[in-house]
Order: sequence, then C-alpha cells, then structure tokens
Amino acid sequence: MNKNLRKAVIAGNWKMNKTRPEAKALIEELKPMVADAGCGVVICVPYTNLETALALTEGTNIGVGAENCHWEKSGAFTGEISADMLAEMGVKYVVIGHSERRQYFGETDETVQKRVRAALDAGLTVILCVGELLAQREQGITEEIVGLQTKVALGGVSAEELKRVIIAYEPVWAIGTGKTATAGQANEVCRYIRAVVAGLYGQMAADGLTIQYGGSMNAKNAAELVAQPDVDGGLIGGASLKAPDFTAIVEAASK
Repeated sequence: MNKNLRKAVIAGNWKMNKTRPEAKALIEELKPMVADAGCGVVICVPYTNLETALALTEGTNIGVGAENCHWEKSGAFTGEISADMLAEMGVKYVVIGHSERRQYFGETDETVQKRVRAALDAGLTVILCVGELLAQREQGITEEIVGLQTKVALGGVSAEELKRVIIAYEPVWAIGTGKTATAGQANEVCRYIRAVVAGLYGQMAADGLTIQYGGSMNAKNAAELVAQPDVDGGLIGGASLKAPDFTAIVEAASK
C-alpha cells in the first residue's frame, strides 16, 4: 500500500453471524484494541446489528457499514433495505456486489451498478466487490472478468463520487475456502483494477483509490499482503469475528 497517495482500510464483513448480544460483546472487545489504528477500521454487520453497532461505536474510530442495499428508495420489495434507510440510521458504508450475493441471490453486474448508484445518491461510501471464479482464472480471463465488473459497476459514477468508492478484489475461489491468492497474485489484479480506473478517470483518481484484497486474509498472511504496493487493506470475513485476529490485521495495515 502507498499511504502517501491513499488510505488503507480494513473492513470486517460479518456476513450472517452474531446476535445482538454477541455483536455487543465483540465490539466492546474490539474498541480498545483498534483505538490507535493507523488505518481506517470498518465493521459491516447484519441489518439486525446496525443499531447496536452504531451506538457502541459512537465517538470511536470504527466506522459502521451494512452488507447490502436495494437500488430503489422504497416500494414493494419485501425483505429489502434501501440505501436511504441506512443513511438515515447513520450508517456510513455498504458492501455491494459480494460474490455470495452474486452466487446465491442472483446479483448481476447490472444490479450491482444500480445498487452502487443508489448508495452513492444516499451519501454512503461503497465497498464494491469484484472477482473471478476459479474456472475463469484457470481460463486466463481474470482481467477480462474483473475489468468488466469494475467498468459496469462504475457506470455513471463521477470522479467526485469515486472518492466515496472502495474496491475490494475478492477472488471467488479464495473466499471461505482457506485458499489465498499469493501476495503477488493479489497485487497483480489490484494493480490491473487501478489501471482500469485510470482509463476511466485518469491516473490521479486511480492513485487515490483504495483497493482492498478480500480472499481469506487473516492474521498470518495480512502483513505480506498489505505490504504490496497496490493492496490498500482488506475486506475480512471469518477473521473479523475474532477481535484478536481482526486487530492483528489492523495492526499490519497500520505500519
């Protein structure tokens, strides 16, 4: 990462984990451990934990995010939550386009773009996930897939709005599998994403963009990954559910 050009951010993606009492216990444990972090710290929690997280992190250096949002402001969309609802609560971040949303819930590049648009319109900062399947990597089309996902998702996003976008490169084959891209592989794709953004917005905008790695980053491999010049932190899954592990990753990104 290059802290002279952009901010490193470690964001926890809790996924479908933690009841409210469990969330309270984890956040209370985490707060003093990351209070002196030299990078951005965000926890993206289930909808049911948002009020708990917002109340417990008020006045701290921990930002709170949701794990998804709908593209419409309101309407007959049973079970969905709008970006405006999140913003009204005080939520600052939202994860959009995670591979699990694409894999299990029918997300497409087009619906990801619509969600990005809605989130930015509501004033949120977007953590935009892109990444290839194992078969696509083996076919040698990682750049084509990731480049297309990035370009479609950023359709209609202005250079000014891009300042409220974080891109998380998540190779789908390395999420929840225990497999991790090598530091070199992670940096290679993050560098390519930056080049795609440079083609859309110019090199200065691309240099200022935070690009995370999000494929099974953990306490053991975080230091090597964030030491790469184009890896600006991580979107952390399982390791974000244990305060010591998450703190170790924050500490690696703080150096």
